[in-house]
Amino acid sequence: MAAPGAHATGPRPARAVGLSSAEVAERVARGQVNDVPVRSSRSAREIVRANVFTRFNAIIGVMFGIILVVGPIQDGLFGLVIVANTAIGIVQELRAKKTLDSLALIGEAKPQVRRDGSAQTVPTGQIVLDDTVLLGIGDKVVVDGLVTEADGLEIDESLLTGEPDPVLKHPGAEVMSGSFVVAGAGAFTATRVGRQAYAAQLAEEASRFTLVRSELRTGIDQILRFITYLLIPTAIGLIISQLAVEGSDWREAVRRMVAGIVPMVPEGLVLLTSVAFAIGVIRLGRKQCLVQELPAIEGLARVDTVCLDKTGTLTEGGMDLIELRPLRRGGAGPASADRTRPDRAHPDRAHPDGTHPDPPDPDGSHPDRAALEQALAAMGGADSRPNPSMQAVIDAFGAPEDGRWRVLEAMPFSSARKWSGVQLLEPQGSEAGWLLGAPDVLLPAGDPALAEVDELGAKGLRVLLLGRTPVALDSPEATARLEPLALLVLQQRLRADAADTLRYFEGQQVRAKVISGDSAISVGAVASHLGLPGGEQPVDARTLPEGGEELAEVADRTSVFGRVTPQQKRELVAALQARGHTVAMTGDGVNDVLALKDADIGVAMGTGSDATRAVAQIVLLDDRFATLPSVVAEGRRVIGNIERVANLFLVKTVYSVLLALLVVITQVPYPFLPRHSTVLSTLTIGVPAFFLALAPNSERARTGFVRRVLRLAVPGGVIAGTATFTSYMLARADDVTDLEADTSVATLTLFLVAMWVLAIVARPYTWWRLLLIATMGGAFALVLVVPWLSDFFQLSLAGTRDPWVGVGIALVAGLALEVVWRVIVRRGDA
Repeated sequence: MAAPGAHATGPRPARAVGLSSAEVAERVARGQVNDVPVRSSRSAREIVRANVFTRFNAIIGVMFGIILVVGPIQDGLFGLVIVANTAIGIVQELRAKKTLDSLALIGEAKPQVRRDGSAQTVPTGQIVLDDTVLLGIGDKVVVDGLVTEADGLEIDESLLTGEPDPVLKHPGAEVMSGSFVVAGAGAFTATRVGRQAYAAQLAEEASRFTLVRSELRTGIDQILRFITYLLIPTAIGLIISQLAVEGSDWREAVRRMVAGIVPMVPEGLVLLTSVAFAIGVIRLGRKQCLVQELPAIEGLARVDTVCLDKTGTLTEGGMDLIELRPLRRGGAGPASADRTRPDRAHPDRAHPDGTHPDPPDPDGSHPDRAALEQALAAMGGADSRPNPSMQAVIDAFGAPEDGRWRVLEAMPFSSARKWSGVQLLEPQGSEAGWLLGAPDVLLPAGDPALAEVDELGAKGLRVLLLGRTPVALDSPEATARLEPLALLVLQQRLRADAADTLRYFEGQQVRAKVISGDSAISVGAVASHLGLPGGEQPVDARTLPEGGEELAEVADRTSVFGRVTPQQKRELVAALQARGHTVAMTGDGVNDVLALKDADIGVAMGTGSDATRAVAQIVLLDDRFATLPSVVAEGRRVIGNIERVANLFLVKTVYSVLLALLVVITQVPYPFLPRHSTVLSTLTIGVPAFFLALAPNSERARTGFVRRVLRLAVPGGVIAGTATFTSYMLARADDVTDLEADTSVATLTLFLVAMWVLAIVARPYTWWRLLLIATMGGAFALVLVVPWLSDFFQLSLAGTRDPWVGVGIALVAGLALEVVWRVIVRRGDA
């Protein structure tokens, strides 16, 4: 939308006043409204169904039902644990859903529409058919429509067509939802809303609660699938053997059969994984970090390369114009420049050194300082959607003086052109185009002014060139006959937390790379100021090789890139991924969208464009770059802790399968009742796993989850099962057969070995982990010594020989576990 007084070339439609309130109400009543719900999480019904109706809950539920029939009820305690754990999972996910839904509402795009002749901000779901929707730089087209107003309006349709080049839109052109504005401004009339618009599919895909593939989830699924294959034949053999052994007491046979089957199912592993993810999302949500896909926190924890966009990430959005430097004719260098901040109140005052600005040329061909400031003021007034650089110009020079400088045509800034411009009717009656943009784009190579630009850029300053041309703005030769007039020196505002965040990534062995559209020297200066390794050696992306191994080599060894186009950002991300890196990309502008979409993890700023928020997995709603370490730490906590508890659950599965097989082979009663499995699982796995899964953990995420877990789980389970069955059979070898006493010895042995496994998994020790281990040991001691508890769990240690034999066997098993830990596990990690 051109500024007041602008005269666009060719006929233009009259500015639409938009729908009236009555017309909006009429369309709402007819259902012609964009009321497609954007889901940020699963529904409550889906959460309940996902946590209740699982194959493992079905197995446990059947076993629980059997125990309810044969009794006693204490043998069915495992069923109550499953119910409690499932309830915890449902409650935690419902809490996560509430947080996600509220945060998604905060981060939801709210476009502007024109109604009753004025602009109004409305939620996306309240746009109706025939609404006039306003567009500016960075806005996403949320419904389909036809353009009614266009002022240099350029739309990027790459998310729809894959074509990276923006499309210039004129009145009458079609715009599709899912595209976004990269330059100019305009308006369009909504022609398709709701489920008829492509935005319905895009928004659903971008905002939906999704359990995307991750190494953690994939690894657990592989393990559980394998266990299922073992479970069925083992359970069948166990059922037959126990019915044969306990033929005279079928109820006892059924109880011991259930006791053998239940521990094989690592039902808590999946549950604790979901709970850990859900709690992680809640914790990050409290820090104003919206996780749009739950495994994204795991993904960022696995990232080894973070690509940062300088503007909006390392620097704040605002800028200050600190200096206006007029150039001599022909751009041969600076004139006697005023080295102070521009002063609108005294444009003709003397310089601090006593000199005066250049006097105006007799023919007016080379404007003086006052004229430059007036022209800049006119350029600022003509920009309806100023970017930070133009806003700094507006802040410095204010509004143009009425009538002296008339805007005939305006061309907003385009990231493809790297400049903006206006066609001005100057006070002396001449007409010329005034351009403001990147000096290295507007000036020819070797121009003397570029040396000064580089000098300023090396200090971390941003420099724009103001020039004047007799050529029309829409001409391909608009910059060919440009007369450089002045340099504008701007200072970016560095984020206070940027340096600390970069140091955090460096300490975590995560390489940070700055990929920016600004000049390489300026970006390098900012990176060096923040202490980024390699910041002093920036690379201009215009010199990069085109694809292939050569580009991957440069991308891998370089830390700072400048003058990067949106397509090159995408190519750099792909090149790093080709080198085996897991890449995260942060950004806030539309030029970051392609790279955000292709990166392993996309991180968008909350105040960035709608398009970046739509494609990112993580959105920093408060724009705090310093939140990223929290996301990494949360992901590492989840990954590290789930790996810990996976060891506990899978050791139990392995020793349960081994015990069942040994019982089937030897045709002896299964050594445990369900109540024994309950107390063992609760004290050595259930309660400790809950605390370990939620504890702090800063271990760096690594690949190979399944391999590392099985390295301890398989030998650990074999050792535990062998030790337990050995003590059980030695106890049965007594002259007097007492099944309860034999079971008690086996329970004691297995508890001690399982506690040793817990002690290994809990390393390195902290006070609360030692307290946790001691508490579990004390709880089991109470079960043995308190009469009503020992009666309830049917545990009684008879004599001294068998219990001490069990303790000795457990000690030997513990030493074997230490050998496994030090030889197999520790060496494998080296």
